[in-house]
Amino acid sequence: MAKLSLLLCLGVCFLVLFHAQARQQPQSQSQSQGQNQCQVQNLDALEPTRRIQSEAGVTEHWDENNEQLECAGVAVTRHTIQPRGLLLPHFNNAPKLTYIIQGRGMHGAAIPGCPETFQSPQQSEQQQAERERQEYQREGGQSQQQRSLRGDQHQKIRLFRQGDIVATPVGVAHWFYNDGDSPLVMVTLLDTSNNENQLDDRRRTFYLGGNPQQQQRQKEGRFFHPHQGSQQESSSNNIFNGFDDKMLAEAFGVSTQTARRLKGENDNRGNIVRVENGLQVIRPPRRQEQQEQEQEQEQPWGENGVEESICYAKLRENLDEPSRADVYNPNAGRINRLNSRKLPILRLLRLNAERGVLYKNAIMTPLWNMNSHSVMYVTRGNARVQIVGNYQQPIYDGELRQGQLLVVPQNFAVVRRAGNQGFEWVSFKTNDNAMITPLAGKNSALRALPEGVLMNAFQISSEEARRLKYNREEKEIFAPRNEQFEGVIRTLA
Repeated sequence: MAKLSLLLCLGVCFLVLFHAQARQQPQSQSQSQGQNQCQVQNLDALEPTRRIQSEAGVTEHWDENNEQLECAGVAVTRHTIQPRGLLLPHFNNAPKLTYIIQGRGMHGAAIPGCPETFQSPQQSEQQQAERERQEYQREGGQSQQQRSLRGDQHQKIRLFRQGDIVATPVGVAHWFYNDGDSPLVMVTLLDTSNNENQLDDRRRTFYLGGNPQQQQRQKEGRFFHPHQGSQQESSSNNIFNGFDDKMLAEAFGVSTQTARRLKGENDNRGNIVRVENGLQVIRPPRRQEQQEQEQEQEQPWGENGVEESICYAKLRENLDEPSRADVYNPNAGRINRLNSRKLPILRLLRLNAERGVLYKNAIMTPLWNMNSHSVMYVTRGNARVQIVGNYQQPIYDGELRQGQLLVVPQNFAVVRRAGNQGFEWVSFKTNDNAMITPLAGKNSALRALPEGVLMNAFQISSEEARRLKYNREEKEIFAPRNEQFEGVIRTLA
């Protein structure tokens, strides 16, 4: 009996180990493929390659097949939304961060299982009866189901403004609306290599309305259209389009005519539509919500029980406030960083963001990102940027201008020097607690090394080693100086 029990135990252990190995094998293959994609020996400043015009705005995509974006495992999109323009409700197969470059508006996220915390007053019986009579006539006199006498209810609406970062978890339906008087411009990064994405490494957008007609390149894969492997362009409708009319009508308890409207078959407005009389939603006055946001900003950073609940989590934080800079030099510029300690929802997304401002001819220390890729988007001005790795020559050495994108791979060192008009950027990083190592300045790696190590590493004198360590007392951002420091940068490159 004891021998039988031992054999049974060994058999169970073998099955468990075999099952675990089988589950880990696809992941290991995926990681290996991701590493092969990062054999980058030359980088380029990237412009959008695809432009889609809609009724009330423009959507621009960077090429996902570019080896730099494939290396970082991300997809990038820029939306320009005109006043009263609505980016239709949609969700994605990967978590994403959206930076508001210009403008203001409203944002809604439909988080499953969360309560409808915004409610309008109940309608009177007379108002409800009139509404139901009009609906009855519109639906051709079909029998009506009993409806409760209540007004609209929906989840929380959040206001946003220039400089905000908006976080969106994977699979959460959300929308953006421009309630200002000028165009709303925002750039979005999707982390398609995130563990939360269990489809494939392509950007996938699922719309809940309209007929976006986005052009998608077909690529061979398990979840693509039957015409796999082709590069053909195809139209992408909203998710209701594939359902049967009667099935939808029964599921929602509406007429088949209404069900057909859900599919948006004759809707040519695109993914950004115009709201003729302005979007009517339940929300506090803008002044009241701005006061609440200011109170939130005055509170010390940290987590609490409310923020730990996904239903009430903060999804937004402003990166343009100079008073909240993590690094500040009045003669050179500032850096604002956002991690999961400041915005706990980022722990779920496994993403990070940084906002940088360099004044005229200021320079940022050469540094490398220890545990993340960095995707840098230029919001204003220009700069000379160099990126170096374990190659003899820089993999990028050029001018980076407004509207361009540049990927800085993990562990590759980067240095930025602003032009005559200054330089401003936002960086998205693929780790919620991304860490950097500066090469020059007060907290630099070289300053942490003994003089003797520097003397022998660079074949320099003791005096030169001390200058190398202590000539820059600032942290990360340096005001313009003489050409001596440029010589140091060339030596390190």
